[in-house]
Amino acid sequence: MSRPPPDSERSDPPIPDSGADTAPDIRISVQVGHLDAHSTRERKVFSYVIRIENHHDQTWQLLARHWDIVDAHGHEINVDGDGVVGEQPVIAPGGTFVYDSFVTVEATPGVMRGYYVMQDAWGARVRVPIPAFMLDVPGQRTLN
Repeated sequence: MSRPPPDSERSDPPIPDSGADTAPDIRISVQVGHLDAHSTRERKVFSYVIRIENHHDQTWQLLARHWDIVDAHGHEINVDGDGVVGEQPVIAPGGTFVYDSFVTVEATPGVMRGYYVMQDAWGARVRVPIPAFMLDVPGQRTLN
């Protein structure tokens, strides 16, 4: 493991707008399901399970999250917060963190996407994109 330069020589880069070119090899996968028993005509409820895999050679900590949630009417909700489900997990090389949560939308189909702010052991921060996923009710058809 290499040592970081002394603080006087160190210049932490700002968090990039997109982690696509600069993010470490951290892989995000999502499974989503409609919760019919908890949904109403006015509000559809979805659960999602997120798996975060660290394929990088360094340990990373998930500090914060950002979500953009858009329903079928174009209503957009932005959510920012510390960590996920009350935790700021530290994910070692080869490690995995899995959590589940839920979201509601007024009209389907909707889409949800975002990013995690992650930090390495030296304090460098990056945005790791969360792939977009659909919030849709299986078998629901819209007639025009």
